[in-house]
Parts: sequence; structure tokens; C-alpha cells
Amino acid sequence: MTPSPTLPTAFIAPAAVVSPSADVAPGARIWDDSHVEAHASVGSETLVGRGVTIGAGVRIGARCKVQNGALVYGPAVVGDGVFIGPGAVLTNDNTPRAINPDGSVQDADDWRPTAVVVEHGASIGAGALCVAPIRIGRWAMVAAGAVVVHDVPDHALVAGVPARRIGWVSRTGRRLAQVDDHTLVCTETGDRFLHSETTDTIEAIR
Repeated sequence: MTPSPTLPTAFIAPAAVVSPSADVAPGARIWDDSHVEAHASVGSETLVGRGVTIGAGVRIGARCKVQNGALVYGPAVVGDGVFIGPGAVLTNDNTPRAINPDGSVQDADDWRPTAVVVEHGASIGAGALCVAPIRIGRWAMVAAGAVVVHDVPDHALVAGVPARRIGWVSRTGRRLAQVDDHTLVCTETGDRFLHSETTDTIEAIR
């Protein structure tokens, strides 16, 4: 994604906590009570709302919106132009434990974090839970309150607990209209897509 020609210095609110080893790009804005932990990166023109946690090693792309109270745990990777709604959670451990079988407290050597990967232009609705390891495809949309435990294809609209595909969306976020058994169209942009029943994915028609 091409940044704007001239970007202001990053804005970090007085009550935000940003690790000295974190990288906050020009034009980014970090609001009060948010934490950006060690070795995390926040891309240019990205907005991080209030009370957000960006965990250690997380990579957030350019021109993203991470809304109030979202929790993004490392090693999550978030592409450019991604929307993460208020209170959404991207986890990093699908077998969480506080203690080991011998009763000792677990530490960093006792677990291996796994990533949620969110690709370009995707949206994650308010309060959604994305359980690592999963990939959310380009321009996909996760409905508010969904619990995502499987990969989400490009342009897919998923909802529910657990999340299931209920449709397809265009780059505008609007639902695609069915033209025939295999063809879908965005009524706003005119973009057309071909649906594969074998893989349950869609591909743009050039």
C-alpha cells in the first residue's frame, strides 16, 4: 500500500505505553491506555484506539484501524488496510495452561505461541474472537461476536459460533449478488467473481 507523500510524525497519547523496541511508523496514532509491547510494529497512518493491546512481536500494516479495547497477541500478523473492531481478540495459544502437569507455573519456555494472520483489507467485527492458528483472507469479513476457529477464504463473510461462511463480500464490504450458479457480482463496483464449489472459494474474473 502506497503511503501518503508527506506523513506527520507518529502521535502517541500521553497515557499510551509504547515499548522502546516497538516501531511506530510516521502518521500512526496511538491513543490513551493502549499498550504496544516489545518488538511490535505499527504501520503508517494506522489508528490504534483506546485501551488496545498490541502484543510482543505483533506486526500491524499501514492504514489499519484497531478499535477501542481490541487485544492482538503476538505473533499475529495484520496486513495493510485491516479493520479490527472494538473488543475483538486475536489469540496466540490453542492449548492454554497456567501450570505444567507437575504443578509448576508455566513460563515462556513452556509454550509456543501461534499466529492469527489477517490479510489485506479484511475486517473483524466487534467482539469477534479469532483463535490461532488461522488465516483470515484478503477482503474477508468476520461478523461481530463470531468465534473463528478455521481459515477464512478471501472475500468470505463468516458469522456465528463457531463461525461459518454465510456469503461473500466485495472490497466495499457489501454482499455479492448471485448472477447464476457460479457467478457473483458487486452491484456497486461491477467486480465479478467465479465460485468454485470444489474449494468453496471465489476468484475475480478478469
